[in-house]
Amino acid sequence: MNPIAPSSTVQEATAAAEALVRLLPTTVALAASPTSGSDVPFGLQASATVAAYVGEISADIALVLLDSDQLVSAASPDGAAVSVADVLRPSFEAATNTLGTGVLGTARVDDASALFGDAETVVFALSNGGATAGWFAIRIRTSGILTGGRSLDNDEIVGKLGRINNVEMALTVEIGRTRISVRDVLGLEPGAVIELDRSAGAPADVLLNGRLIAHGEIVVIGQDYAVRITKILDVIESLA
Repeated sequence: MNPIAPSSTVQEATAAAEALVRLLPTTVALAASPTSGSDVPFGLQASATVAAYVGEISADIALVLLDSDQLVSAASPDGAAVSVADVLRPSFEAATNTLGTGVLGTARVDDASALFGDAETVVFALSNGGATAGWFAIRIRTSGILTGGRSLDNDEIVGKLGRINNVEMALTVEIGRTRISVRDVLGLEPGAVIELDRSAGAPADVLLNGRLIAHGEIVVIGQDYAVRITKILDVIESLA
């Protein structure tokens, strides 16, 4: 654990880690205890499952499990239906939900060595009976965009974003979500109806590269669907 991290950040990180281990689909119950990022083998850091969370409190998270491949084989014997990121998403959601309202981005397998080595990251060893099964890292950001270990102010952010004005990004409109077991996913057939967690007429979420930036309502223009923006969120904070 980073000794420089404020006590409030450590408390929030600990709550996230405890929520994560409660939903981890492991064969034994795990406990989270603070450790140092240097304790995590570098080779494993390079193939961690990572995700970004944007909301009232934003965070970057990463998880390394020694038997992550076993999770996938247990959920789907042929390995075709689900990935490690799919299996771990409910536990990621449980961890980030402790930070308040926000949106969890798509989880993916990526190199998390920079995150594990960051001075602002809190790292936990996940173990059972003294046997380490993995590590969890979380870097909490209350405001601003982290770069080189410091936060940029709004003027710096605007200046840097101006350089990428012509870069295209993925804009997604989400009308709802739900949770479904792997067994039910494998049993889906054409004509099946999946109920979402949002009532008819409720605002849709507008996400930029997986990050919530606005709310809107679905409309039809000609033969195409469209979204009418009803509320713009703080774009600077969302891009953080």
